[in-house]
Amino acid sequence: MSTSGRRLLQRLCSRSREVIERDERRGGHHFRTLPVVLARAEGVHCWDLEGRRYVDLLSGFATVSQGHSHPRLVAAMREQCGRLAHTSRAFYSEPQGELGELLSRVTGYDRFLPMNTGVEAGDTALKIARRWAYRAKGVPDGEALVLFAEGNYWGRSLAALSASTDRNCYAHFGPYMRGYQHVPYGDLGTLEQRLRDQPNICAFMVEPIQGEAGVNVPQEGYLRGVRELCTKYNVLFIADEVQTGLGRTGKRFAVDHEGVRPDMLILGKALSGGMYPVSGVLGSDEIILTLETGVHGSTFGGSPLGQHVAVEAIKVLEEEKLADNAAKMGEIVRTELEKIPKDIALEFRGKGLLAGLKLNPDFANGWDICEKLIINGLLTRPAHNYIIRISPPLCINEEQIREAMHIITSTLLEHKKK
Repeated sequence: MSTSGRRLLQRLCSRSREVIERDERRGGHHFRTLPVVLARAEGVHCWDLEGRRYVDLLSGFATVSQGHSHPRLVAAMREQCGRLAHTSRAFYSEPQGELGELLSRVTGYDRFLPMNTGVEAGDTALKIARRWAYRAKGVPDGEALVLFAEGNYWGRSLAALSASTDRNCYAHFGPYMRGYQHVPYGDLGTLEQRLRDQPNICAFMVEPIQGEAGVNVPQEGYLRGVRELCTKYNVLFIADEVQTGLGRTGKRFAVDHEGVRPDMLILGKALSGGMYPVSGVLGSDEIILTLETGVHGSTFGGSPLGQHVAVEAIKVLEEEKLADNAAKMGEIVRTELEKIPKDIALEFRGKGLLAGLKLNPDFANGWDICEKLIINGLLTRPAHNYIIRISPPLCINEEQIREAMHIITSTLLEHKKK
């Protein structure tokens, strides 16, 4: 264990130790958790059981975009819980179509098919794409192919890991799902070659900015090129905006930076405001309605509680202009972190408030730095060991973002002295 890790453990009160030991004893060991026990949160701050305050630069993996415990979302949750929380889709309720209507008005898409988690929405989009391939494109039954960009991440279900190129994600979980292929992220030439040579390809699913892979931002024009090629070869363009969508990158959607419109757009994370799992797929009548009655469903997907909270979550994002704030605060993040010397950090990546700082491997690894950041009052965790994630709530203000940048910079410089 690192020195900072030991310091973190020494700070824990007996109750925190009990919480951690119980989880280690009774829970799975599939996720490495930093040794801090959070007790409450508000806005951009979290507090641990010992009462220490932290600036949250992770926001539940870019989920709590509206801020922790936003009063409007708390009120919406309480209101709907006390009225009607769950019915299943066996019956209608007032909130069920409300979210779809709002999203249609805001985005221009015809329909929204609601689910719960991001991985479920991704799986739903692929079911729709395969059904469209057989019903609309004329692909022989059982022969539909889907392309993914290398480095993609959309969850850890068997379907999602079958699409992964990260060995840590997929190793020893086979046999894998058939019909998945990969092309290099950002490479339009290889994408066109594959689309031209294989007419059974029905969809290309891609993150406009790859989040889990380390905040990889493609070169300008890539998304426009994807749109043009998918149109040319009659292939569905599926944008996975579970992490990048709803203001995170400084625009409503990351595809808006290039003014393109995917055939399907996958949403999650911020759609819930961190209150209740909500996700889903946006698309046209022609595409969404390829799933007819009886071929798809979810017990909690489209629940009155989820829909009502998500409606308020969207309204908060729009009315509080959180995408605009993400763009402004993101420029401060970029300006400050690009000042860090290359012997400490090799590269800054990102748009808006989805960013990553790639550490020099000769300087430190991300886990050690994140432990030190906790000691200094900031919460985040690394991606791929050397990339410090930066994805705070989108409501963060200038004073708070500058405090966070000061903590990061001073922590890195302090580590260099040692």
